[in-house]
Amino acid sequence: MEKFYVTTPIYYVNDKPHIGHAYTTVIADVLARWHRLNNENVFFLTGTDEHGGKIEKAAAEKHKTPKELVDENSQRYKTAWEKLDISYDKFIRTTDEYHESAVKEFIKKVWDKGDIYKGEYVGFYCLPDERYITESELVNGKCPDCGRDVQKIKEEAYFFRLSKYKEQIVKLIENGLIIPEKNANEILSRLKGDLKDLDITRKSVSWGIKFPFDESHSVYVWFDALLNYLSALNWPDGKEFKEFWPADIHLVGKEIVWFHSVIWPAMLLSAGLPLPKNVMAHGWWTVEGRKMSKSLGNVVDPIEMADKYSADAFRYFLLREKPTWEDGNFSESSLKERINGELMANLSNLVARVLTIAERFEGKIEGNAEIEALIKKQEIIENFEKKDLYSALNLVFEGIRQVNRYVNDKEPWRLEGKELANVLYNSLEAIRISSVFLKPFMPSTAEKIEKKLGIKAQSLSDAVFREFTTKVERGENLFNKVI
Repeated sequence: MEKFYVTTPIYYVNDKPHIGHAYTTVIADVLARWHRLNNENVFFLTGTDEHGGKIEKAAAEKHKTPKELVDENSQRYKTAWEKLDISYDKFIRTTDEYHESAVKEFIKKVWDKGDIYKGEYVGFYCLPDERYITESELVNGKCPDCGRDVQKIKEEAYFFRLSKYKEQIVKLIENGLIIPEKNANEILSRLKGDLKDLDITRKSVSWGIKFPFDESHSVYVWFDALLNYLSALNWPDGKEFKEFWPADIHLVGKEIVWFHSVIWPAMLLSAGLPLPKNVMAHGWWTVEGRKMSKSLGNVVDPIEMADKYSADAFRYFLLREKPTWEDGNFSESSLKERINGELMANLSNLVARVLTIAERFEGKIEGNAEIEALIKKQEIIENFEKKDLYSALNLVFEGIRQVNRYVNDKEPWRLEGKELANVLYNSLEAIRISSVFLKPFMPSTAEKIEKKLGIKAQSLSDAVFREFTTKVERGENLFNKVI
């Protein structure tokens, strides 16, 4: 059996989850569900990143201990993913004991390789991004990524010989590590300059894993966090590690591609471990045309959206509104338009119309499979293989629109006998096959369709026209108009 290991970044728990976190996690969930539909052995990992100076600061501002804050906020992510029907196999926290043990074990391995040395860090640090920055990288004296103020730092630190692996990393990226290509080109452009060694400890941060060779230092939060992809599989000796490593896809927002495509592969090369197959970077969301920020009060809460419109409607919007690799804009009015236009008028209306007539029939409904080509099965599969979920979902709904046209043209409410049976057979089978392809995107909706049709799809092999012999039940509408 083929295996598939997909990860989200572990989310930083200084605050609650928002639309950006939801988008990443929904994409990972769609990929995991798709590979399960292909009868592959899937491991889907998500979790929370719980160490570092930013947590210390956020906890102090709220008059809490760091542990109290991370416990509270980590649970918020679990609640959000439950609301959004996220089918993860493991939720890791970097405060888990097994993770801390794996980090220390990994550091010892890299230390024994001779790739860690003691030195002094002189430069700048962006606390919100937990990132070290050289003076040449500053933009108007501020962090090049988030545009916020940086701290000037001079302190003793232990360094990882990142520069040693530059040529191997360049080759890796040139050979297709990063999806899409435009993000690969950005990283390759950055690698044309010097690649400096990475300081991997902080003396001034106490909320972190203690550096095993000098406990007056804490491990740099990124060197700690990236290792979750191994520790979650019980590296070095765990059954899951042997079964699922290397990762097939590390799914990330485009702002953290550098850490996953440069620092992470170098760490693995140093430890002598196989490298991930792909780092997949998606675009960002603005809200009503503006960047999300707490001060503007425009942070989109995924729990609120799922409660208000349903998990499947919100999932559908996120995946349908913009191409995976591009930036996009969220507005509640656009979400309502998608629900009313596509989910209600196209999908829900099609199912309701066909099943209203078909539920009068008992037993086998026969026909000649004249519209199987309307469901672009091969094209949908090809887009999944390219990781282009936006195009795959568009094709599914293009098929649904075409079946609607077929029903409109045939007017089954005016037909009888074999003619009626043929139109119903084709429509029911097209709906059933569409529900198979909807499973990764809208699992609850697909399940409702299957229940109405009296069937249960087990795998992608079910997405072909075949005999229709079950008793159907129209039931309630899949979607209703929202105002």
